[in-house]
Amino acid sequence: MTQRLEVFQSLWAMEQRRPGVAERPMEENFRMAAAAGYHGLCIDPAVHEIDDCRKLKPLYRDYGLRCMVNAFPGTVEELAPLLDLAGEMDACLVNVIGQVMPLTVAEGAPVIRRWMRDAEQAGLPLLFETHRDCTLNDLHYTLQLIEAVPEMRLCADLSHYVIDREMRLPLSARDYEYMHCILERSDCFQGRIANREQIQVQIDFPQHQVWVEQFKAWWREGIGMWRERSEDDAALTFLCELGPPPYAMTDASQQELSDRWREALQIRAWVEEIWAESEPS
Repeated sequence: MTQRLEVFQSLWAMEQRRPGVAERPMEENFRMAAAAGYHGLCIDPAVHEIDDCRKLKPLYRDYGLRCMVNAFPGTVEELAPLLDLAGEMDACLVNVIGQVMPLTVAEGAPVIRRWMRDAEQAGLPLLFETHRDCTLNDLHYTLQLIEAVPEMRLCADLSHYVIDREMRLPLSARDYEYMHCILERSDCFQGRIANREQIQVQIDFPQHQVWVEQFKAWWREGIGMWRERSEDDAALTFLCELGPPPYAMTDASQQELSDRWREALQIRAWVEEIWAESEPS
């Protein structure tokens, strides 16, 4: 067997949040994702949303889509029921965006190890997302935590650390090395492009092209390292996750400045090209 790339779309990213416009029926979101050729859809449950997510299982089956879970446990104990949901949904992986936020590595490491034990008992692969306002809130803390817990693996949403550190281009040697460490530990990547002041920029605007190229370079580096260390039959998940407003910037009439659905397809095309270029000779 050969390594394969599986590109998922985020259900959250398919929300429109337009004034006066009703959201699409959930089945329409599944139909669109399947027709566009995505391998699966990602759900983002907290514990109080578990029952609503269970109702989606027939749609995954009917449209032939796989499930990924971005879990939002509000306490250490809340990951267990979210792992149970992931098992029921036949999720390919669980990515933790923990709402437990220890201030020190000494306090954070036991939380990470507890969650890893919970996932091992559930028989599910577990990653931890690089994300503001969660357990891995900032770049420096994350670098210390992954050193303290060498076995933990990451889901790289690099946009959060670009804006967290207000990174400048060209990257300094220090920032290059820091991000290299994150990529080296990442087994899943997310498709969003930020700059040093905005979490999600329009990928076609000329002023953002330097950041488009930087994110492509990071994805190229991260995918290359993943392919080198992974088994011949492993699958890499890439999640297109262009968030609705207020992630997406809007004008004075609350209309978005770009077409997120089309942008996600463009990001997917870039990543598929990077994947093809990384094929071992």
